[in-house]
Amino acid sequence: MVKGGTYVVFVLPVVFSVIFGSIVMMDILQEPGRELNLLQVGSIGEKLQGENMKIIGLEKQYSISEPVQVQVIVEDPSFSCGDLYITIYASNENAITQSGYFHQCFDIENPFLPSEESFSELVGIPGEYELVVDLLDQNQKNSITTSEKFTVK
Repeated sequence: MVKGGTYVVFVLPVVFSVIFGSIVMMDILQEPGRELNLLQVGSIGEKLQGENMKIIGLEKQYSISEPVQVQVIVEDPSFSCGDLYITIYASNENAITQSGYFHQCFDIENPFLPSEESFSELVGIPGEYELVVDLLDQNQKNSITTSEKFTVK
């Protein structure tokens, strides 16, 4: 037989937590401009498209023995430092390779990324590919994305 103390210790705090959490959530959702959107849990902050970032050095066509080598120029002053990700996708949208360059900082004198490193990947299978570049700001809240397509023969 369960004693009354068990209800007070285990069940009552759970009930009060659910009630209090529901009241707080309803109050927050009553504020103008607030909404609950559980489908976009993965998206963080604002994502800007390519006009603020350019891929430099990507050719339209490569041979299977020629490495893909690129650099990136960022023209958005709000992204002075961040994490850079360069990914190559096959035409079936599978990632072939991804390189991450953490805490990349740039300025007017050196606008090229990755700084002090280079992106060079050999794609040994003929086909059509897409190179996607993502730059996340220092706080991991905003990002810039750009992409270009190329072919390997």
